Amino acid sequence: MGLIFITGGVISSLGKGVITASIASILEEIGFKVTVLKLDPYLNVDAGTMNPFEHGEVFVTFDGGETDLDIGHYERFTNIYFSKKNNITSGQIYLSVIEKERKGEFLGQTIQFIPHVTNEIKQQIFERTKNYDLGIVEIGGTVGDMESLPFLEAARQIKIHNPNTIFIHVTYLPFITNTGEIKTKPTQHSVRELRSIGIQPDFLILRRDEHSLKMNSNAIQEFKRKVALFSNLTEDKIIDVPSQKYTYFIPYIFLKNKFHKSLLKILFRNKKHAKLINIVNYKESKWTKLRNILLNIRNQTKLSVTIVGKYTKLKDSYKSLSEALFHSSIENNVNLNINWIDSEKIELNRELPKSIAASGIIIPGGFGTRGISGKLKVIKWARENNIPILGICLGLQLMFIEFCRNVLGIKEADSREFNPNTTIPVVELLENQKQITKLGGTMRLGNYKCKILPHTLAYEIYKSQEVEERHRHRYEVNLSFLEQNREKIYQNGLIISGTNPETNLVEIIELRNHPFFLGVQFHPEFNSRIFKPHPIFTYFLKIIKNIT
Repeated sequence: MGLIFITGGVISSLGKGVITASIASILEEIGFKVTVLKLDPYLNVDAGTMNPFEHGEVFVTFDGGETDLDIGHYERFTNIYFSKKNNITSGQIYLSVIEKERKGEFLGQTIQFIPHVTNEIKQQIFERTKNYDLGIVEIGGTVGDMESLPFLEAARQIKIHNPNTIFIHVTYLPFITNTGEIKTKPTQHSVRELRSIGIQPDFLILRRDEHSLKMNSNAIQEFKRKVALFSNLTEDKIIDVPSQKYTYFIPYIFLKNKFHKSLLKILFRNKKHAKLINIVNYKESKWTKLRNILLNIRNQTKLSVTIVGKYTKLKDSYKSLSEALFHSSIENNVNLNINWIDSEKIELNRELPKSIAASGIIIPGGFGTRGISGKLKVIKWARENNIPILGICLGLQLMFIEFCRNVLGIKEADSREFNPNTTIPVVELLENQKQITKLGGTMRLGNYKCKILPHTLAYEIYKSQEVEERHRHRYEVNLSFLEQNREKIYQNGLIISGTNPETNLVEIIELRNHPFFLGVQFHPEFNSRIFKPHPIFTYFLKIIKNIT
């Protein structure tokens, strides 16, 4: 089995996840059976309890894993359904080692980083990449960080026993505006740091920003030559990947530079590999075709969608959502602009719903009371003015609350989450959540079935009477309230068009005689891919396009 370790240097947020996803997608297109692991240095057992402002989006896998957002990149670029097992954190490793020690499995040994922690890391990597042709392992953090050292040491040890192991190091080249120069010194130091712990990179991927994009080919060749000299590599092992307008251009860059061929020749240097004979040509790749489409997207019909959220200061908090909209914009041949509105500004009357310049609105998921009344104002405005609106998770719950308050006239209607003492909880804590004391990994998570009512908007979107979607929530529409008021709700135009077949929990609601008023309890954005957009977003944009 081949193993590819991807590390980062100089600064964080270099796009290692996109680089890793791009490499995985190319190897998958060639015909390899590929898996990808993300090793995260933080001590959390998973990403589930982490603040979106600090960490960005929590990506949910089909089997209910709350993972790092890079797992989302891997899924969007490939055809692979990743599991919770594809994200390993330091917290998981230390917890496993301590549990083994408590059980006496180490026979009284003194537990140390080497060999016990590194052995656990190696065991986890081998266990989760077996039965694959290639395993790609992205090590989070930056080389030089104390937290990532055990992962790097484990990777170094793996190379000793597995010759089909290579290291790809991703670094950053800062551009000094005053002198018009790119500086390679930080990369030199980063590679030296990596080599000092016993790892010689086989490839360097150099990231640089838009300020350096106008450099001529001679200047680019010069800094590649300089970096190669200090990295103990030949120039063909230095891959220049400047910032791109679209991250989906990166596989094309790799293919055009024949990076995949160089990578496979080194990876399988000790054997001839049959699949090397018919390596995909970049001119015929699906990534080249996609690039050609994206180059012309600015000439397409312009559409505007507003996302009214509570974590809008950090766009990565809604990464899967913005990407899903982008995927569907390509499907609809439109040039999409996303406006980000902080619901707290509307709540404090610093911004009014009618000032939102958009053809459609999305109310995404979230937790807590902050910004809730602002979202309710927007939902009411969209309902009354026939503006297409999509509510996701919390968005569905708020749509239902707004309908109960302003259409049914039940002014006290509320969610137990926002008002624990409410007398009319139209949104209630799930029964199996009431006895939970630990927050991590205890929500309703992962894939659940949804039975769809025929002759509804939901059925028109899915063209199916049953689907599976990913969930992440503790609260639901109160079934007791629903049963007592079902006829009244229906007579006033609200349809429960999707329910869980086992529990009857509400999955989809929609409003009659409205262009698009749809709420879903699940997160469709987690199931959208660049070559397979999710039908809800595709239909949503189609409606907006037709109205516009």
